[in-house]
Amino acid sequence: MAAQPITPMPTPPPEEPALSEGARIIDTFIAPSKTFTDLRRNSSWWTPWLLISIVTLIFVFVMGRQIGFEQITKNSIAQSSRAEQFEKLPPEQQAKQLQLAAAITRYISYSLPLLNLIIFLVIAAVLMATFNVAAGAKVPFKTSLAIVAYGSLPGIIGAVLGIISMFAGVDPAGFNAQNPVATNPAHFMDPAGNKFVYGMASALDVFILWNIVLMGIGFACNSKVKRSTAIGIVAGWYLLYKLVTAGLAAATS
Repeated sequence: MAAQPITPMPTPPPEEPALSEGARIIDTFIAPSKTFTDLRRNSSWWTPWLLISIVTLIFVFVMGRQIGFEQITKNSIAQSSRAEQFEKLPPEQQAKQLQLAAAITRYISYSLPLLNLIIFLVIAAVLMATFNVAAGAKVPFKTSLAIVAYGSLPGIIGAVLGIISMFAGVDPAGFNAQNPVATNPAHFMDPAGNKFVYGMASALDVFILWNIVLMGIGFACNSKVKRSTAIGIVAGWYLLYKLVTAGLAAATS
């Protein structure tokens, strides 16, 4: 009786090599699936947050030197519903209010890294709950936080563009600290005009839309949720946020 041929055991697919923190940062821009898949191995989030914080502080420093916090405050008042009321105040009161508001703006600006971390924590919690409860995913909170942190990295490009524009000689009187670069339609609109339209136009920002896509990819790579569905969930929450904030801005103007 002839011997039965021996069937070779299937060779398991090779494991993806672990990515360094630097490789994760780079791959977020050129091969995001690699970065977000690597979060299954290690869901560290501090590197992208630290990089975003450094670039943010550089932006704030340059803004203070090139524009000045007092000028930024003047612009903010001029673009708000308080402009007419402010102009009616005596010069002494205007100066006092401007000085106080400029100091507050400076402190808030330099605390942005901490504020960004708080925002990341909130976004991560909301998205984790949505994906785990509504989409049947099982994404841990730390992984969700890492997805949000890495997904927010394109914002550093916008900050760098803002720094370049300030050094290039942007008009200080026309500078809008909330929308410093022409990456969305609202940049070309009057901030003191229709607040709802302005707020919704600002939602169409190139880098924010990029963030949304990256976060959707991140959740898809760490769950069984389809990529298009994951992106839709993130986009849906952002649209709801913009509708609420733009509506409140219009109601209080």
